[in-house]
Amino acid sequence: MTNIPETGRSPRVQIRLVVIQVLVLSLLGTLGGRLWYLQIREGAEYAKKASGNHVQQVVQPAVRGSILDARGVALADNETRLVVSASRTELLKMRDDGEAVLTKLAGVLGMPTKEVMEKVRLCDAKTPRPCWNGSPYQPIPITDEATAKQALQIRERAEEFPGISAEPQAVRRYAAPGQANTAQVLGYLSPVTDEELQEAKDTDSPYLRSDQVGRSGLEREYDKQLRGKAGVTRYEVDNLGRVIGEAQADSAQPGANLVTSIDARVQRVAEYELNEAMKQARKEMDRNTNRLYEADSGAIVVMEAKTGRVVAMASNPSYDPNAWVGGISGKDYAKLTGKKSNYPLLNRAIQGVSAPGSIFKVIPTAAAINAGYSFEGPYECSSSYSIGGQVFKNFESQNHGGISLGRALEVSCDTVFYRLAHEEWKRDGGNKPKKNAKDWFYKTSHQFGLGELTGIDLPNEVTGRVPDRQWKADYWKANKDAWCKSGKKDGSYVERIAYENCLEGNRLRAGDSVNYSIGQGDTLVTPIQMAAVYAALSNGGTLYHPTVGKAVISPDGKQVTEIEPKAHSKLPVTKKTLKAIDGALEGVATRGTAAWRFGGWPQDKIPMHAKTGTAEVHGKQTTSWFATYTKDYSIVMTISQGGTGSGASGPAVRNVYNALYGVSPDGEIDKKKALLPTPQKTLPKVRTDGTIISPKISKDPAKDLRTTEEARTEEGGTTPDGQDQGATVNTPPPANRDTRRRDARRSAGRARRTADRRTAP
Repeated sequence: MTNIPETGRSPRVQIRLVVIQVLVLSLLGTLGGRLWYLQIREGAEYAKKASGNHVQQVVQPAVRGSILDARGVALADNETRLVVSASRTELLKMRDDGEAVLTKLAGVLGMPTKEVMEKVRLCDAKTPRPCWNGSPYQPIPITDEATAKQALQIRERAEEFPGISAEPQAVRRYAAPGQANTAQVLGYLSPVTDEELQEAKDTDSPYLRSDQVGRSGLEREYDKQLRGKAGVTRYEVDNLGRVIGEAQADSAQPGANLVTSIDARVQRVAEYELNEAMKQARKEMDRNTNRLYEADSGAIVVMEAKTGRVVAMASNPSYDPNAWVGGISGKDYAKLTGKKSNYPLLNRAIQGVSAPGSIFKVIPTAAAINAGYSFEGPYECSSSYSIGGQVFKNFESQNHGGISLGRALEVSCDTVFYRLAHEEWKRDGGNKPKKNAKDWFYKTSHQFGLGELTGIDLPNEVTGRVPDRQWKADYWKANKDAWCKSGKKDGSYVERIAYENCLEGNRLRAGDSVNYSIGQGDTLVTPIQMAAVYAALSNGGTLYHPTVGKAVISPDGKQVTEIEPKAHSKLPVTKKTLKAIDGALEGVATRGTAAWRFGGWPQDKIPMHAKTGTAEVHGKQTTSWFATYTKDYSIVMTISQGGTGSGASGPAVRNVYNALYGVSPDGEIDKKKALLPTPQKTLPKVRTDGTIISPKISKDPAKDLRTTEEARTEEGGTTPDGQDQGATVNTPPPANRDTRRRDARRSAGRARRTADRRTAP
C-alpha cells in the first residue's frame, strides 16, 4: 500500500476559519459594548425603571364637592351605594372573554345579558353607545343599584365571579329637592378618557384613570374645583406581587362645594309652569294650520336684574341626570339622544335659538332714536305696508293711526317699525349701499349683546345671529352653489327663495330689513340673551355676564371665594330714552298686549313691565315669547310651536311672579307666601367642621299648593337664618287654572285684537 504524505490544510478551509473567528470576536465585542452601555452608561436609568415596575398604586377616589342652591340646599351631592364592577383586564384573560361570567352576573343582578355586555365594551368610532369610554384598565361599573343580597352572593362565590367586585362606593346623586330637576344646568359625569389623560398629563390638574369628569352644565364648567384630588398609595412589591413596603402615600383631598344663585323653590315653580304651559298649549287649536299646537320644546330664565345672576333656568323636554350615574343603559342613552324625544340634553335656555318676534322691538326702538327719529312721532300705524309688489301686514290688519314709538310697543304695531327700517335702508343706499352705511338697526343689536355669547358660566352656549351685511355676504358665499342647484324661478316657495338667493343672496334687501325690524327673518336669539337685555332695561342700562355660580367653598369651610357679577357694557341709550322705553313696557302690562295677563297685578307696589312676542318660522307653528321685568327680576319664557306670546307663555310667567312676591290671583300680597321677594344676598352658613347648613325643602310637590303655615308646621320651623323652610308656591290647583283659562277664552275677542302676532309673508 502506497503511503500518501500528510499535507497542510487547504487555503479555502483556512480562510473560512479566519472569517468565523472574526465574526465570533465581532459578536463578542458587540455584546460586550451593549452590556457596558446598559449596565454602566444607562444603568442608573434602567435601575430606576425596574424599580418602578415593582411599585403598585392603590387609588382612593376623592369625594366630589356638592352643588348647592343659594340657600344651601343640595342640588347635586354624593351617597354611598353598592357598586358592582367588572375588570376588563381579568375578563379578557378568559377563553370566552368573560362571556360566561357576565351572563351569570346578569342573572344575579336581574339585568338583561345584552345590557351587561354593552357596559364593558370599549367605545370607538365603530361601536355604538352605550359603551365604556373610560380607561380599559379601570374597573367598569355594571350597576350602582345592587342590593345587599346581590353583593353578598357575588362576594361569597368569588370563584364563580372572577374579575367581578361588589363594594360600597360614594357615587353622584342629583337630589332634585322638591322635584326641582335642574338637569341641564347641573350636567352629568362620565369616566375620563385616555385622550383626556394625555392632554391633562402636564397640567396643574392631571387626571387619574379612576376619575369621573363633568360633561355638561356646572359639572363641566366647575369640574376642577368640584373634582378634588384622589389619594394614591404606592406599595413596593416583589416579583410575586407580595407587598414588601409602602413607598409613598398621598391622602385624598375632597372637592370644594359650589354655591349657585339658583333657588330650588323658584326652580321647581319655573319647571312646573313651563311644563304646564306647554301641556295647555297642546290643547289649543292653531287657526292657521287647523291643528293643535305641538309645543314641542321651551325654556324659561329667571334672572336677578341688578346682578345678572340666574335664579332659575328650565329647559323642556328634560331628563333625570341620575341616568348617567354608574354608566348609562342603552335604552336611556337612545332616549336622551334620539330625535323622537327631541334631544332633552340640550339646554334650550342657552342653546335654543329662534326668531324673537316682537320682544325684539325694544332694540329697533333704541336704534331709531339713535338714528335721529323722535320717540313721540307720530308714526303711521297702518294695517299694512307695501314694498314693491310685496305687502307686509300688521296684525289682523289693525290700524291705530298716528302713534308714538311707545304706543307702537304697547300695541306691538309692526308697520311703524317696517317704515322706520325701510327708511333707514334707503338712507344707507338701498340696493347700492354707501361705503360707510350707518346700519343703525344692526349696529344697535350688537350693542345690546346679540350675535355673541353672553359669557354665562355654562358650557356650549351659542351666539344666535344678527343678519347684518357681513353675515349676508358670508352666508351667501357658503350656500351659493346649493341655492343655484336647487332654485327654480317658478317652483315651490322654498325653490323660489333658493332661486332669489342664488342671484342676489349677498345683498341686504329691503325685505330683509323690514322683517328684521320686528324680530323676524334670519334673526336668531337665545332666551338667556333676551333675559340679559330685559334685565339691563330694568337696572338702568348695564349688561351683565349672566352667572349661575355664586361662590366656591373649600371642603373645610375656611376659604370662601365669591364669584362676583361682572358687567361688560352699557346699553346704547340715554337716560331719557331708557325712561321712555321703560314707561312703554309698563304700558304693555297695564293697557297693551299683555294687560289681559296681568289683570289685578299690584302695579302700584311692584311695577310690572312686559313685551309679548309671536315669531313665525317657515314650515312650523308660531313660537311664543314673553319677556318681562320688575325692579328685582327679569323673566323670559319661550315655547316652540306654542302659539302667541301672551296666550301660551303669559299665564306661566305671571304665576312665577306670583310665587316670587307672594301675590294672590286677586292681587293681594302676602309676604309670608313669597318665595323670594328680594334676591338672595347672603351665602349659606358653614359649620366649624366645614358642613353647610341648609334648610329643608318639601319632597311633596303638592305642598307647593298649600299654605306656608302648613308647610312650616310639617317641616319643623325656620332655617338657621330665620327664613321660612317651606314657602308656598302660589300656583293654583289644576281646576282653578282651567277655570281661569276658560274665563280668559271668554274674553278672547278683545285679547286677540291686541295679541302680538305677525302675518306678513
